[in-house]
Amino acid sequence: MKKNNFAQQNVYNGLALIADPIHQYILFTVPENRTAKETTEQSIIDSPWMQRLRRIYQLQSARWVYPAAEHSRFQHSLGTMHMAGEFAKSVYPSLSAVCRDVPSCYYVEELLRLAGLLHDIGHGPYGHFFDDNFLSDWGLTHETIGQNIIVKKLGADIGRIRRSPSGGFSRGEVMDARRVAFLIKMPEAGEAERQPRWLQMLRHLFSGVYTVDNLDYVQRDAYMTGFSLDMVDIPRLRYYTFFTEEGLTLHQSGISALGRFLNARLNLYTNVYFHRTTRGLDLHLQEIFHDTMRFILPGNPLDHLDDYLQCDEWNLFNHVRGWQGEKDKTKQKLAAEWKKLHDREVKWKMSFVAEISLDQMQRGVGFARAADYEKKIRESLPKKLKDLALKVDLATQDPRPLNPITEREKRINIFNPVTQTTSPEPLLDMYRFIPARVMHFRVFSINHDHDAELSAAAERVLGSSGKSSLTNI
Repeated sequence: MKKNNFAQQNVYNGLALIADPIHQYILFTVPENRTAKETTEQSIIDSPWMQRLRRIYQLQSARWVYPAAEHSRFQHSLGTMHMAGEFAKSVYPSLSAVCRDVPSCYYVEELLRLAGLLHDIGHGPYGHFFDDNFLSDWGLTHETIGQNIIVKKLGADIGRIRRSPSGGFSRGEVMDARRVAFLIKMPEAGEAERQPRWLQMLRHLFSGVYTVDNLDYVQRDAYMTGFSLDMVDIPRLRYYTFFTEEGLTLHQSGISALGRFLNARLNLYTNVYFHRTTRGLDLHLQEIFHDTMRFILPGNPLDHLDDYLQCDEWNLFNHVRGWQGEKDKTKQKLAAEWKKLHDREVKWKMSFVAEISLDQMQRGVGFARAADYEKKIRESLPKKLKDLALKVDLATQDPRPLNPITEREKRINIFNPVTQTTSPEPLLDMYRFIPARVMHFRVFSINHDHDAELSAAAERVLGSSGKSSLTNI
């Protein structure tokens, strides 16, 4: 049999596919032949630091409400890499027109892809909950941890990458892990000004109202939970996104796609991330998480970065399960509470819920802290219930900027093809139909025995504000 030798077969060299339920297939770079010692995206994906994200769930507590939502930060990171690469190819012509010193299109594509892949590399167990209830002890966030991992642990491999899926870098171009790290975190005061303008502009694809990050997780979380959403038109939003001298710009024809995305994200927060049972489970987590992590990571994670490699949800699970036979009474108690959580014994049940809009908050409705509400509600209860176990939960979501004109990191300019001008002001009309901020006010108790009294007390504390409802669900 004659062996065919088609030149076209070479296009497959150095590339491979990952099947994905959201993006169908995700392309990534691999060594061009089996004997090559080339560093590619596969090297980063297969690193222990990336593989660790398989053991950290994307949804910290909502997976106990939506059983199919067992996806991990690893899957989301691959999706964000793909999304970042698609945006890079789309916006590069406009970026190069604005910034003459921008590197080659293949370099920019790979830079954004690596930032997308590694944007969550610093996450710990239970995601953002880990930031708020442990990393905050040292003034850290998962982005800070991530920047250190990117530069100190993955920097050498990143620096050896020489091509994107679309092609090789131009002569003399070297991937810099510090640029990748810059993209994944809000810069400190004065930090952005020290970076080239083209890199500052690219950061807007990782911050703001729609990003390569949230465009993936909104679709992925909606799909994996089974929650029904209107179609999010990402291709249209991407097609109409470009750069002008003013920065990130959306063509007027893309406003409808932006509106649909913002409403989809609003509904996802309301019904998934801020689901009453999700928030109830989080209240239980708050009682045990910090003390648990103090045993597992006794010091500043930046001083023990190698130990952080083992900091994942599987490791946490094995630790607390082993504590059930410990002589240490604190560990025994923590193990018992973790067992309840892992067995889905929901400790806190919702007795009352209300929604408070930004307008109402601006008129002086309510307090800043949940503890203040708890105190006032307890004072308003009948004397026999003064010692009732209760928790107030304040879940605030920001579907869009409060002021799209003044908020620099979330600013989007709209291009008017008739006047050939750009301005953020046209968004104000669309934003009138999307709430700027909504606070979900909930009162939880151990059981539903006193829902009526708790609801009456909460109503008195809130006054006539908020759209409230009593629930025994």
